[in-house]
Amino acid sequence: MSRVALVTGGTRGIGAAIAKALKDKGYKVAANYAGNDEAAQRFNAETGIPVFKWDVSSFEACGEGIKAVEAALGPVDVLVNNAGITRDAMLHRMKPEQWMAVINTNLGSLFNMCRHVIEGMRERKFGRIVNISSINGQKGQMGQTNYSAAKAGEIGFTKALAQEAARAGVTVNAICPGYINTEMVQAVPKDVLEKSILPLIPIGRLGEPEEIARCVVFLAADDAGLITGATLSANGGQYFH
Repeated sequence: MSRVALVTGGTRGIGAAIAKALKDKGYKVAANYAGNDEAAQRFNAETGIPVFKWDVSSFEACGEGIKAVEAALGPVDVLVNNAGITRDAMLHRMKPEQWMAVINTNLGSLFNMCRHVIEGMRERKFGRIVNISSINGQKGQMGQTNYSAAKAGEIGFTKALAQEAARAGVTVNAICPGYINTEMVQAVPKDVLEKSILPLIPIGRLGEPEEIARCVVFLAADDAGLITGATLSANGGQYFH
């Protein structure tokens, strides 16, 4: 029987690549999204992967959303917490709502999602949770105190839950992508990309979403049971941690 995988923020960018890669490996995949109906419907039409709309920053919405996924596909075996937003500003100019939006969506969502699946995973003695953090959660980034704090928090959350769930056959790992060729990075001015970003990456190029997806497929596999509490840096050598 195919395992069920749920990917948050799963209809665009890195999340879409993860959802497609898991489907290609035989998982029954559900993709969550927040607001872009057009992109979600296009993704569904192209891949056949069912899409489910809810706000991951809401505990209640996550509970209802996961119930809908499990009613359609079965209990969630693999959870990929990929959903995230940015609200960049220097701290001395950052508004409270910019801080809270990023913390609630990027970090709060890990509690909101994991809390609703962890009991079932423990009972079934199997689970794979993969949290998509960021290089900026490891090294920090100017103008992103909110984002860096949330992504660093994801790593701490990962290590703690990994210890709690290990004996129950549930692994919890984090992946920290560097600069990946997504819409968000493509929006960076070309001269900034070429002069300020690419020279910092030893391999000399951006990562591709499919490269992060392959990391997830590896950690999600039944055979990856030895690996838990790990942080996998996928950044082309930009930062060693």
